[in-house]
Amino acid sequence: MKKLFNFCLIGVSVILISWGFKGHRAIATIAQKHLTSNTAYVVSAYLKGESMADVATWADENRNNTTAPWHFLNLPLGLTHEQFVKFVSESDNNVYTAILKAEATLKDKSLSADQKNEALKYLIHLVGDAHQPMHISRKEDKGGNTIQVRFDDKGTNLHSLWDSKLIDHEGLSEADIAKTYDVATPAQIKQWQLDSPMEWIWESYQISSEIYAQVKPGQDIDEAYYQKYIPFIHRRIDQAGIRLAGELNRLFNNEQVKEISFTPTPQADSQTVSPVKLEEVKNAVGKTVSVQGKVYSSRDIGSMYLVNLGAAYPNQLLTVALKGDAKDLGRQLNDKTITVEGEVIDYKGKPEIIVTDPSKIKF
Repeated sequence: MKKLFNFCLIGVSVILISWGFKGHRAIATIAQKHLTSNTAYVVSAYLKGESMADVATWADENRNNTTAPWHFLNLPLGLTHEQFVKFVSESDNNVYTAILKAEATLKDKSLSADQKNEALKYLIHLVGDAHQPMHISRKEDKGGNTIQVRFDDKGTNLHSLWDSKLIDHEGLSEADIAKTYDVATPAQIKQWQLDSPMEWIWESYQISSEIYAQVKPGQDIDEAYYQKYIPFIHRRIDQAGIRLAGELNRLFNNEQVKEISFTPTPQADSQTVSPVKLEEVKNAVGKTVSVQGKVYSSRDIGSMYLVNLGAAYPNQLLTVALKGDAKDLGRQLNDKTITVEGEVIDYKGKPEIIVTDPSKIKF
């Protein structure tokens, strides 16, 4: 009997919703920007056409008594790094072991596309959980859920404060959060992606230890607290997105995946393909568009054929990544003006459309 990503975890715990809707989607959006083209294609295939942001909260929405422990890790305060590593290494049924098992599932070439789909959705979510400090915290107060505080003239608890209240206070839209938080330098990206999941949660543990020391039950959380700790949230969400991209690139950058058939959500009546100017396609990330432009350069990189519109690399206005049946079109497009239809993604700050259906290219 096939099982979809069955970790055999036990126990019932308090429901912990980490980073809220905006935070998890921002992490996924940041990660998407830092994927290689091949990784982005493999991720899209395993997610059956859904975006990373769209599945970012799936693990919370499908939580049950078995999966609840996968989202956090209970620890006593005061551990040294050595004690922390020993404690975590000897534990199970928590966010750390769930991340490792999700990655093991994604590496296992014997497993089905449905199993990979579920494991990938968990990994996208759980990397975010590992970076939320109050998910690496104390059992006795259920990760701060039982510590009542006030913020913005409303009652809340310490866990919710860090999940969403401080983010909401900032007043940014979901798109603005992803843009504003994604500021890591190349050196930071390199270092963050070298860090192991053990170090991610050690960082969260250190921050949660400080959070506990800085708050008392019933405390009125003021603007000074917000100003002090919102940069922590910026950094943790950015780190989660960068590290998620790093894990996915390691898993999928060299993977050759067959086209996975699926029935997409009907869109003919509810969503039309929007024509956009080539100069404006950078503002259409996440939308399905039709765009026209001249091909200035192209390159076969093995897994796909990259075609640059508007200017030659690295000054192109749009990259079209031809894969699968569409790849053979690549050498026919040099110096031609083409029209391409597809969803615009952001790859390292540049707009890109991945095309597998030759009918989506006209020239």
